[in-house]
Amino acid sequence: MPHLENVVLCRESQVSTLQSLFGERHHFSFPSIFIYGHTASGKTYVTQTLLNTLELPHVFMNCVECFTLRLLLEQILNKLNHFSSSEDGCSTEITCETFNDFVRLFKKVTTAENLKDQTVYIVLDKAEYLRDMEANILPGFLRLQELTDRNVTVIFLSEIVWEKFRPNTGCFEPFVLYFPDYSIGNLQKILSHDHPPEYSADFYAAYINILLGVFYTVCRDLKELRYLAVLNFPKYCEPVVKGEASERDTRKLWRNIEPHLKKAMQTVYLREISSSQWEKLQKDDIDPGQLKGNKGSIKTVLRHLFN
Repeated sequence: MPHLENVVLCRESQVSTLQSLFGERHHFSFPSIFIYGHTASGKTYVTQTLLNTLELPHVFMNCVECFTLRLLLEQILNKLNHFSSSEDGCSTEITCETFNDFVRLFKKVTTAENLKDQTVYIVLDKAEYLRDMEANILPGFLRLQELTDRNVTVIFLSEIVWEKFRPNTGCFEPFVLYFPDYSIGNLQKILSHDHPPEYSADFYAAYINILLGVFYTVCRDLKELRYLAVLNFPKYCEPVVKGEASERDTRKLWRNIEPHLKKAMQTVYLREISSSQWEKLQKDDIDPGQLKGNKGSIKTVLRHLFN
């Protein structure tokens, strides 16, 4: 089992709290956990990594994909059923139309030998979409451990705070855990960890430092920054590949990449053009500003992009 601190960076406090809540496999865990934070703050990644690394039985559901009550409940039951019947290889599809049926069928599914003596985790990502379903769905999931008398924990992942999530009728209160935005130091550490093996860690860290210097004021989304780091790294390496500079020539590398990154912020980050189009523009040494020029300029650029 890999050490979690080497897999999940800059979320030590949240990982420690979740591990404490999970406890031993056979102990009853907290009935429901509500995890919230802005997009790309590590909620989904940390939860999935923790459950997979600890090899805990769980089902992971996206409430955007499962947009109806029936679809959501059936997906949960069938995933658990496949999990419990994986040893003999045979299982039947379960149908479920109401939450009352779900409670009854859940109790039946979790009597399987490999599930009855340990906590089962149900993770509901994009949980704010539960508010658009039937009124009993959220209170039901919050009290699922009580209703089923089973060792089950429901984990809600959301981008909104619990106070805006709580039903007006009142409900069982979950354990609330906040994932703050990554600081610039956190982003530097995480992005530097992704360095290509053919280049030194210091070389890639210097590149990430330059990238964050340009983009951090307008973008703090880890996914976006990872995308931009991968997309623009070849341009940063260009002087080294051509033999015009060494990995230690920081000033020369900076002068080469800075105007390129500023152009990228105006085009790729704002999604005015795609990443493949951006790469072709750079290869053909075309100024992306031509995309905003006259019709003749646009036609010229389009011919370069699609020919």
